[in-house]
Amino acid sequence: MSDCPKCNGKAVYDPPQTVYEDYFHPQQVDVIHQIQVIRRHHCVPVYNHVTTVSVKDVYCGDFAGERGVQTLNIRKRR
Repeated sequence: MSDCPKCNGKAVYDPPQTVYEDYFHPQQVDVIHQIQVIRRHHCVPVYNHVTTVSVKDVYCGDFAGERGVQTLNIRKRR
């Protein structure tokens, strides 16, 4: 530094620097989750057992008046 009265002081400026202060505020954002329910219908076999019964009367031997074979059909459900 010079104490010379003839030397005037001088100011030199650096380019300005920018300083940011960030402030964050909550903001509600709805997120929609779509759900699709698919009802599937299936045919499932359920077994229904049907029994048929056949009854025969057979006459053997020396029966008088043989008429031959008689058949009776009965259908039964479970």
